[in-house]
Amino acid sequence: MRDNAGHVPDRLPTMNAPDHSAAPFDFDRIIDRRRLPGEKWGRYAGRDVLPLWVADMDFAAPPAVIEALHQRIDHGVFGYTDAWPALEEAVTEGLLRDHGWTVEPDWLVWLPGVVTGFNLACMLAGEPGDGVLTAAPVYPPFLSAPANTGRVLQRCELVLRDGRWQWDWDALERAADARSRMLLLCSPHNPVGRVFDADELRRLADFAARRDLLICSDEIHCGLVLDDGRPHRPIAALNVDMARRTITLMAPSKTWNIPALYCAFAVIPDAALRRRYRHAMRGVVPHANVLGMAAAEAAYRDGGPWRAALLDYLRGNRARVLEAVAAMPGLETTSPEATYLAWIDCRGLMAARGIDDPAAFFEAAGVGLSDGRPFGAPGWLRLNFGCPRATLDEALRRMAAALAGAQEK
Repeated sequence: MRDNAGHVPDRLPTMNAPDHSAAPFDFDRIIDRRRLPGEKWGRYAGRDVLPLWVADMDFAAPPAVIEALHQRIDHGVFGYTDAWPALEEAVTEGLLRDHGWTVEPDWLVWLPGVVTGFNLACMLAGEPGDGVLTAAPVYPPFLSAPANTGRVLQRCELVLRDGRWQWDWDALERAADARSRMLLLCSPHNPVGRVFDADELRRLADFAARRDLLICSDEIHCGLVLDDGRPHRPIAALNVDMARRTITLMAPSKTWNIPALYCAFAVIPDAALRRRYRHAMRGVVPHANVLGMAAAEAAYRDGGPWRAALLDYLRGNRARVLEAVAAMPGLETTSPEATYLAWIDCRGLMAARGIDDPAAFFEAAGVGLSDGRPFGAPGWLRLNFGCPRATLDEALRRMAAALAGAQEK
């Protein structure tokens, strides 16, 4: 379903697509991202490849955010700027409203990004040579952050049991030792899409308290919970002890699709830990982007209706992915409870068809997916379904056609 230039047209026929023409936010609209520089679509410049890899969505930011940016730009002066009271109020009220977490404004430490935030946190994990625990498969910078600061990665594996990714508590205990100083947590989890429940978080908290570990919790996907019965719970909100030992990292970037505005924040309730964190930033970490902060205020204050509509749309996209992958021989996946990312097991395909590089196989068929190897999981792929249904349906069609062709051979 491409034109003569190999481009996806503004609208493609979709399978059982609902009519969104009267909806206040049009997630079916295809925005041509090839015309401007950008990592997601730029990777395949000049090629007929649909990019469903890096975790940004192909939707315009919320109108409230765009309007706030216009107003800030119209002012015309972009001097150095610290967070202002209305921004702090929007964030703290948003965390209370969405997650039941009461946060004081002075707990916030503003950052240009969450990856910066957890690399900084690793600097506080004891001394060089000490250990940082994390659970794989996981967002690739988790696996490199400890070494960036002279620490040692201590890795345990999540296990897929009864169709759901879960903690292997024995493996976590084995991964820890006397060198362990920090648990680096991804919650909700990227790429497996888990929203950890209260019992899991309490068990992690008990583990950290027993071993006297700091916790750095990357919660950037907390606004993208897809399952109504699984609310996101910040681990720092469990009790006073967890608050004292936890650095929580959040940002508006994933939920409201503004990653390149470079604005994130750490929530650090303990004053001494917060001072240490700020000290580690000195001379190394720049201020958050002023436009990003303006966007963050608008997102947390006025972005609720757009977010609700987005989540409804993503649930529909998730259903399409699950249905399509279930019909693809050699592929298996689980239903992500949060994020717009599907984690796909291709090991059956590799064994049955002799395909040793699933990412390259589907890229040759015109679909760009994230290779599982940097996540610590060879043989897996991550698919980003945060895109218009026309794009998603065409990508899934190409994947199915590639598999059918391979089967015929």
